[in-house]
Amino acid sequence: MSIAEGGIPSPNIWHHPKVYEVENEAVDPDGVIEPAMRAIRDWAGATVLDIGCGNGFHLPMFAATAARVIGVEPHGGLARAAKRRTRQLANVEIRQGTAQRLPVADASVDVMHARWAYFFGPGCEPGLAELDRVMRRGGTAFVIDNDGSRSTFGRWFSAAYPMIKPPVVERFWAARGWQRTQLDMGWRFERREDFEAVVRIEFTPADAERIIASHPGVEVDYAVNLWSRTF
Repeated sequence: MSIAEGGIPSPNIWHHPKVYEVENEAVDPDGVIEPAMRAIRDWAGATVLDIGCGNGFHLPMFAATAARVIGVEPHGGLARAAKRRTRQLANVEIRQGTAQRLPVADASVDVMHARWAYFFGPGCEPGLAELDRVMRRGGTAFVIDNDGSRSTFGRWFSAAYPMIKPPVVERFWAARGWQRTQLDMGWRFERREDFEAVVRIEFTPADAERIIASHPGVEVDYAVNLWSRTF
């Protein structure tokens, strides 16, 4: 397994890619995120950069209308999986690299997408500097992350990760000129076993068992922040 220099381990997808695929299938079942992004900046005919693309789950969606899609992923195994997933999409290219050292030319990107990947607020300044380098004038960057201030999932997240404080994260992005769009999406699993498996890769064992015991069913209300900035 090869990791790009400077790659920051992801505790969920790096170690449990098959379960993370189940999570991707369960996220946003009513399709809230994509229309919210398109309302801010559509990527039809654009060059799209997906940072932390993992196994390429979102790349076909962008490739359907974008002129060109570049997926960047530090984990070699996941990058290879992304290549397999998109091998029949002529406008998609996968490159192994990190947000801090993007293997992308200056001023070459129209739309950047990062979903639960690297850009979590304080600490991601090197990646933001790289965005300043690679984004075209008039281009738009999107960052999707958890909103720990609301929703059932937000309560779980804030209790399990008290070091991540929503007001601090919000001030970080606002101070750098990013706009917040609050979205209510959700998790919706086909089977209870899938819900439990995903909870166990997203939380510590103690927190996961507490959540599983307290929450019946296969659906969870889940709030996210869609951060966006036009360069």
